[in-house]
Amino acid sequence: MEVRLSDFNKDWRNMYLEECRIIKSILEDEVIRFEHFGSTSIEGMKAKPVIDMMVIVNNIEKIDLFDDEFLSRGYDLAGEWGIKGRRLIRKGGINRTHHIHIYEQSNPEIDRHLILRDYLRENREMAIEYSNYKAKLAEEYNETASYSKAKKSYVKNLEQQAIRWYKGK
Repeated sequence: MEVRLSDFNKDWRNMYLEECRIIKSILEDEVIRFEHFGSTSIEGMKAKPVIDMMVIVNNIEKIDLFDDEFLSRGYDLAGEWGIKGRRLIRKGGINRTHHIHIYEQSNPEIDRHLILRDYLRENREMAIEYSNYKAKLAEEYNETASYSKAKKSYVKNLEQQAIRWYKGK
């Protein structure tokens, strides 16, 4: 897929909220809570216009029972997609609009994502630096796979900074 990087869009919050409503109607009582994370959740950041959202559920194994419902509504099921205990569901096909990350409430990946989000929300300078870095990479790489690979070590370092910040609060 081609890298599409956009300036921050206030509509992303509404897109997230609408998707929460849809997912809740499918999963009902399995849902504990929703979280909007990633660059689309950080005001002022450039982002691929794909809403990263988290659905925290009671039992991840039960989520597989809803596969047919998701497929019938046009979602793409990606399984764990490299993260143990996650279910990744994508929406929008080639013009993807959402990445829906479903985790059981005890999964440690939840904190990793939310700590980074909160760090960037509270540390505007780091959000701007990261945004500029992403814009530079988007100029160098046309495909999302190579773009994502190129920013991987930067993001890992950023996550470590965020964890140190969180522990120091």
